[in-house]
Amino acid sequence: MTAPHGKAASPFRQPKAVWAVAFACVISFMGIGLVDPILPALADSLHASPSQVSLLFSSYLIVTAVAMLFVGWVSSRIGAKPTLVIGLAVIVVFAALAGTSGSIDGIVGFRAGWGLGNALFIATSLAVIVASASGGFGGAIILYETALGLGIAVGPLLGGELGAISWRGPFFGVAVLMAIALVATLAFVPSLPKPKQRTSALAPLKALRHRGLLTMGIMALLYNWGFFTMLGYAPYPMELSAHQLGLVFTGWGLLVAAFSVFFAPRLQARFGTAPVLYANLVGLSVVMAVIAAGVATPTVVIVAVIVSGAFIGVNNTLTTQAVMLVSPVERPVASSAYGFLRFIGGGLAPYVAGKLADATDLSVPFYVGAGTFLLAIPVLASGHRLLRAAETDTGEGEPVVPSLTPVGPRATTDVPLVIVAVGSDAKAAAIVDAAARLARDTSSPLEVVHVQQTAVVEEQAVDTETHDHARAAVTAHLDRLAAQGVAATGQILVSVGDHAAAGRALAQHATDVGARAVAIGRSPRGPAAQFGDGSLTTALTHTASCTVVLVDPATAPRNLTAATLAELRGGDA
Repeated sequence: MTAPHGKAASPFRQPKAVWAVAFACVISFMGIGLVDPILPALADSLHASPSQVSLLFSSYLIVTAVAMLFVGWVSSRIGAKPTLVIGLAVIVVFAALAGTSGSIDGIVGFRAGWGLGNALFIATSLAVIVASASGGFGGAIILYETALGLGIAVGPLLGGELGAISWRGPFFGVAVLMAIALVATLAFVPSLPKPKQRTSALAPLKALRHRGLLTMGIMALLYNWGFFTMLGYAPYPMELSAHQLGLVFTGWGLLVAAFSVFFAPRLQARFGTAPVLYANLVGLSVVMAVIAAGVATPTVVIVAVIVSGAFIGVNNTLTTQAVMLVSPVERPVASSAYGFLRFIGGGLAPYVAGKLADATDLSVPFYVGAGTFLLAIPVLASGHRLLRAAETDTGEGEPVVPSLTPVGPRATTDVPLVIVAVGSDAKAAAIVDAAARLARDTSSPLEVVHVQQTAVVEEQAVDTETHDHARAAVTAHLDRLAAQGVAATGQILVSVGDHAAAGRALAQHATDVGARAVAIGRSPRGPAAQFGDGSLTTALTHTASCTVVLVDPATAPRNLTAATLAELRGGDA
């Protein structure tokens, strides 16, 4: 793959199609936090109890959950763009209808329709951005994560500002903004080819027969139970105006976004997925218990809710990573099955919390939420071996990743290899040729490793390229080397997660085969992208047991160490 670089392409230099979908993503991710600031105002204006208002979450999330089972079936038949457009149109219609409603029952029903549109949209938006992006896959993911962060952080702020005018404001605001996104999508997003294989409507449910996926899904259900209990009921004991609630949940959203994008991958790299999730679930349970005990003190509730954003950000990222690590089925199918269980937990929690609050007092739902966070720990522990096996590739349990697939002839010598790692960027051929010269100079056989990653953002996962495309890329390298008289072998490394995860997997492979050196080139990814989803080079350099070499067609090879990495970063890491 690639190292710190001189001048990188910005992840924000993208076609209009990508910006159109990214804008829609921002508005979509606003959808949940947007209504939080207006919950007390809705209850007062429509003479509804908190338990009745909580059904805004329940109807939205339960319909989203059920729809997640079928969106793969729909998009595999009509294509990604039509699915995206239908989802946007449904959101526009039902958000506007919610704004015109005069009863809580009407809003609850229209939020259900909104949930259907949301499921159609979120299931295809990441794939459309990746398919339409220029300048590399990494830039597309950074843009999607940026949209996610903006939506989570800005949603409550916009909801608070519009809610201060009228509780109808946030609904009409979403309708207008999504209508703009719909027009932009129709105008700028090109038609994309339909998948070669159609997805069965029963595939997500059948996928839950796999123990790893079911275990992680149940853990996510319990986590979301606690999360949406807090989101649905915390606004009431704060005793704040819509504007003030918007500011509180904006602070919460900023922490969610920051810890999801920046901190979760680093914690995962240092401690492992399961240990971080155990500690995180304990932290969330403590925060919920604090809210329950201090429910009569608004300041306590406000501070605890904001702090919870850090834990929620980490959990949102790592639970999806865990699902993709242990799941033996196709990524879209695993995403749908996981999304179903996750949103079911979020949908049922506000309804049950309302009934508990009506029958007892407002602290009880929060104590129950704290209990569900704790209950998620033994559920996660029951799948610990599978998750650990997936991270270390020990071969235990169901099929795991990262995995290596040979391409072309196998190595027939015991001489230590020079491994060159490349992606699908335009400079890959030049990097491979430079590594071939290094292998020739050291009388070493060459192995070309093409890194094919699965990116995970929230409940969505998407492959960077098809397996056929990756195989064709490796074959092209081997054919070109053969024409130059260079004997080489090929591998495809499939990795789930950020770039740093791929770097650690590559280092382990080099150790397993006793490689002489691993060669990489300069990164086409900008410093924002490398900070956002981790640096393959840094992870490889710190964990490899052999020499790591930076190869560049224009300069002599350079050994990479912690010291030389710092020099190379100079102005861009």
